[in-house]
Amino acid sequence: MNVRAGSSQHRISALPVLVLMPHSRCDCRCLMCDIWRVLQAHEISLGEIQRLLPDLRQLHVEWVIFSGGEPLLHSNLFPLCDVLRGAGIRVTLLSSGQRLAELAASVALRTDETILSLDGPEPVHDAIRRVKGAYARLVEGLKEVRRQAPAYPFSCRTTVQRENFFLLRQTLMAAKTVGFNSISYLAADVSSTAFNRPQGWNETKQRQVAVSREEIGLLGEEIERLIREHGVDIESGFVRESPGKLRRIVQHFRSLAGDAVPVAPQCNAPWVSAVVEADGTVRPCFFHESLGSIREESLPGILNGERALRFRETLNIDSNPVCQRCVCSLYLEPSSHRELLQAKA
Repeated sequence: MNVRAGSSQHRISALPVLVLMPHSRCDCRCLMCDIWRVLQAHEISLGEIQRLLPDLRQLHVEWVIFSGGEPLLHSNLFPLCDVLRGAGIRVTLLSSGQRLAELAASVALRTDETILSLDGPEPVHDAIRRVKGAYARLVEGLKEVRRQAPAYPFSCRTTVQRENFFLLRQTLMAAKTVGFNSISYLAADVSSTAFNRPQGWNETKQRQVAVSREEIGLLGEEIERLIREHGVDIESGFVRESPGKLRRIVQHFRSLAGDAVPVAPQCNAPWVSAVVEADGTVRPCFFHESLGSIREESLPGILNGERALRFRETLNIDSNPVCQRCVCSLYLEPSSHRELLQAKA
């Protein structure tokens, strides 16, 4: 059983992490995501962030992560960053990097760090993103930000799927060549209703993205070689995952193929974080149902409302089918939020 954070009544008095989706659309057409199919753009406005700020103070939010969609498509993103950082809140961008070069000065001066998607060496990355020149623009953007701020921290994240599972070590070497501070790996999500898939994917689409039963052995070999050949990088933190977490990627695809029982990761995200989408929708994480909207109610009111309390009271992460299929997790010890945030746990 995972340890649940917060009081015995499941009320949230401190929310160290808030994920905000400032813009609903994206500038890539990734194989593993349908956000690019969104036709109508929604944005969180500067006024909404200013009105939200007392709620963030009340909830003791320490870290805001701009996710998406693509945050850099927002028409007025950096004043949002200024408001949050002015309140002592750390701001992280999750980005494709396609607009990074043109916005480099603002990124360097008005955010704390950026995590870029890196799906493989250049030709593989561009094929997965389905955007010609995507890799080159990512590299150009990183270099331009570093020209403005040489010590600016960049991490990258690789989504493991059929098109790149056999290139994890090459992707790590590409990350080092580009100049990233770290790399993380997570399995592609093919079974949830997140990422603009309200009805989920059919089996045909899932098979196009998931590592197949016949390929899982090769994935396992690649993971073991990564652990064996790059153990120093794992120990130093350049590879963000432990060997155990890397091996969970293999376990995830085995469970999708029906060859293993799905096992939920250790997670207390619904008790220590929340997701606010570009239309104001609030979720306990990317994958669970909406709890309300900041355009109708305060964030503390939503998170400690009847629906949210009932959700957390009845959520057993070990047995919940959504959690069992989850490809990511967030686990923060209640007594050491700040230290774990600083370590990007």
